[in-house]
Amino acid sequence: MRVRAVRFGIVLSAFSLTAMAPAGGQDVACVVADPTGTPLNVRTEPNGRVVMTLNNGSKVRRVGDRRHQGKGWALVASDGGALGWVFAAYLDCVPVDGDELKSAPMRPRPSGN
Repeated sequence: MRVRAVRFGIVLSAFSLTAMAPAGGQDVACVVADPTGTPLNVRTEPNGRVVMTLNNGSKVRRVGDRRHQGKGWALVASDGGALGWVFAAYLDCVPVDGDELKSAPMRPRPSGN
């Protein structure tokens, strides 16, 4: 299990190096706001293997962005380090001033029905 965690960390480090930084070169504070009501999948890469999930209201930092097949993806991190890639449309984000992570506003999204 430890080897798997180390490999996963190495993979995420490699992806974070190839990710485009958010506009302005700063981290962005985000809150998970998945309109489906299910936990948001966190993946090894855009549209990659699911490695964990985040519940609505979870606070993360967006530290990178990438387009994949015409859709926006965000590399997110917590205080513990990189978590992985999530579908960017399911995050509500605000810029961070300095090193302080602010709470992002929670704006419910329509379910699309």
